[in-house]
Order: sequence, then C-alpha cells, then structure tokens
Amino acid sequence: MPASPIRKLVVYSEEAKKKGIRVYHLNIGQPDIPTPSVALDAVKNLNLDVLEYSHSAGNESYRRKLAGFYRELGINVDHSEILITTGGSEAILFALMSCVNPGEEVITPEPFYANYNGFSVTAGVKIVPVTSSIENDFALPPVAEIERKITEKTKGIIICNPNNPTGYLYSQEELLRIREIVKRHDLFLFADEAYREFIYDGARHISAMQLEGIEQNTILVDSVSKRYSECGIRIGALVTRNKEIISTALKFAQARLSPPGLGQIAAEASIATPHDYFEKVNKEYKARRDFMVDALNKMPGVYCPRPRGAFYAVARLPVDDSEKFARWLLEEFSFKGQTVMVAPASGFYSTPGLGKNEVRIAYVLRIDDLRNAMETLEEALKVYPGRI
Repeated sequence: MPASPIRKLVVYSEEAKKKGIRVYHLNIGQPDIPTPSVALDAVKNLNLDVLEYSHSAGNESYRRKLAGFYRELGINVDHSEILITTGGSEAILFALMSCVNPGEEVITPEPFYANYNGFSVTAGVKIVPVTSSIENDFALPPVAEIERKITEKTKGIIICNPNNPTGYLYSQEELLRIREIVKRHDLFLFADEAYREFIYDGARHISAMQLEGIEQNTILVDSVSKRYSECGIRIGALVTRNKEIISTALKFAQARLSPPGLGQIAAEASIATPHDYFEKVNKEYKARRDFMVDALNKMPGVYCPRPRGAFYAVARLPVDDSEKFARWLLEEFSFKGQTVMVAPASGFYSTPGLGKNEVRIAYVLRIDDLRNAMETLEEALKVYPGRI
C-alpha cells in the first residue's frame, strides 16, 4: 500500500511546529471556507433519542433530495440510482470493486489523485497511466496515446474533472473524445467530479453523466467535502444509471453496514445552501488562484499553469527532488519564523521518475497567508542546496 504524498510528511511538520515555526499548509485540500450554517444548524438542533444505522444505500430522504440537486444540474437520475458512501473515497473503491476484477486494468491520465493508487491496490486493480504534461498545461493526452494503453485486461477509464492535482478542466471536445473511446471499447467511465462547483474564468463544467450514448457505462463519484467545506463528515456518493452496478455496490455497502449518520443529516441539510454561498466562494478562490499563480511565475526558474478549476495547481520548481525539498523545508529551513508544506508531485504519478521537480500546491489559505507562504517559498528556493 503506497503512502499518501499529501500526508506522509505530517510528522516533519509536527516537529517544525514544536520548534515554534509556523507552517503554512499548502499540501492538503482542507478549505478554510466556513461550512454552510444550514448544515451546522441541522446538527446543533438535532432531536433524536438514538443515532441508529441508516439504510446501507443511505437515508432515502437524502437520496431523493440529492437526486433533485443533480436534476437541477442537468443530470437526470432518481434516488434509486444513488448510493451514499463514506466520502468520495469509498465511492471510488466501491466503483472499482463493482466493475473491475482483480488483475484487470483501468487507465487514467497522470498526474492523478494519489489515492487512486491506494484504492487500486485495495481492489487488486492495476492503474495504467497515460501521461499529460506541464508543458501543455496538463491537457488530455491524444486519443491515440490512450488507445495504445488498451488491452484485453482494460475495463475502464478514470477521469477527475476538474482535476486533482492539476486543476485542469476538461473541455467538451476532450470529454467527447473520451466518450468515443468508452463506446468503441465498451469500457466503464469512472468520473470523479468532487470539485464541480469550483470553475473559473467563465468556463463551464460538463458532467460525464451528460455524455449521451454511454449512460450504462458511466459511474459518477461525488462528495460534499469540498462543495460545502465539510471534509470531516465523510459523505460521498456513487451515482450511475446502471442498475447492475448499483446492485453490486450495495453488497459492498451492506458489508460496511451504513454511511455516517450525523454526516448524512448535515449533507442533506446542505442541499438548501443558497446559491450566493458558491458565488462568494468562487470569487474568493479565483482571487487566491490569481495571486498564487502570479507569485509563483514571478519566481526565477518556476513555472505554474493557471488552472481553471478546483483549488490546486502543480508547479515546476528548480529543484533536484521535490520530496527532498519538501522535507528540507520542514526540517532545515525557516524564514521569519515560518515555512511552507507542499505535496511532492511525484506521488501523483505512476510512471517512475515523473514529477520529480514538481509540487502540488493547494490555494486554500487566505491571501494574507498565501502572501507570506509565497515569500517564504521564494526565499527557500534561493538557498536550497539542491537547486538546479
């Protein structure tokens, strides 16, 4: 089981904090945006005598409201086509275990969400990467490259849109190219859309569930963690019109009994979150993105594409090894009593050697904190002994 590139350096950050150093956490997608009050009030005002198990598929009242939420987005599903999960993570795992047998393969563009590696190990599935490049801002690789990876063992394609870790937003043209591959080879399409609400520059998010002709092949993975800044309640969803997948995934859901009860209550209440909440959040994240990307690209030797979605960016740094650099930042460097924690991008690649001089940075801090973090990073790059 691979260690998380996002979390495995935590021990070093804890040691830095014990020395009195302030650590700016750019390594993890933990928003500082307030959770909607409707969710918090639903938990505060709870009047229950027993916190009992829910249905293994999740509370029907929540699934019905969630189906209505999706219909407003142009995703026509009903509650029987939704399985509530313990975070989007469990939805990914259930989807893989329901559709792919041990020893079979799924293709995904890299860099990809690092925990796909862990989920695939758990399910006995092999991740086959097709590499996107920072040189073309992590656009979808050509269809020919993807199809060259397809073998008799290939059962599906995983996409994360907008992407974690790159923030890349797939265009309609790119999604249609993926659809054609899925149709031509009769593959499953696992679509991780946990960051759907965070889209910038007038762009539009297109869901894989809106792609015609592959309705029975598509599995949507979703989560409330980032949408409502509710990472801790661990509520996600597996959504598909394929009844056989729902039936199979439900068996795995029954084995773990039920998704979190209090989390479902908060998530159900969150559906009533007013639209202006997202308008304010998007405006804030766009301002943070613009500040951080501009600051990075002004640093000598640094390149960072401008992402159009999520709240991550991958930056190429003039360093010999991003993991060594990330550890050095925490163990040996400080500037004005502070340092930064980044996620080495090599952990988001499957191909050995890739991402060695790249880091993922999450712009989930206020601009004042980002300003301090960027100044600290710039000073660190000036004196890092492994600078190239």
